Amino acid sequence: MSSGTHVIQVTNVSPSTTSEQMRTLFGFLGNIEELKLFPPDDSPLPVTSRVCFVKFHESESVGVSQHLTNTVFVDRALIVVPFHSMQHRPTNQLCMLD
Repeated sequence: MSSGTHVIQVTNVSPSTTSEQMRTLFGFLGNIEELKLFPPDDSPLPVTSRVCFVKFHESESVGVSQHLTNTVFVDRALIVVPFHSMQHRPTNQLCMLD
């Protein structure tokens, strides 16, 4: 079953986690096209939690990666969900985000 997206959002990421560690973890599940960790590794701001977006080459990797939800990585249980960009949301759903 495919969610139609190639991107996942990973929340509750430990502040000590690096983008390279995330690339290694999710690289086992499929070919990664792009990975962004926020705040970035070199951020001067104090960080309490991070968010990571992973774009896979294959949409099937999104479904597989969701099985990592509640997996403790470094010192936090990850939350992995499919991510659909804002441009694909109906207008009535955009209003609910305010």
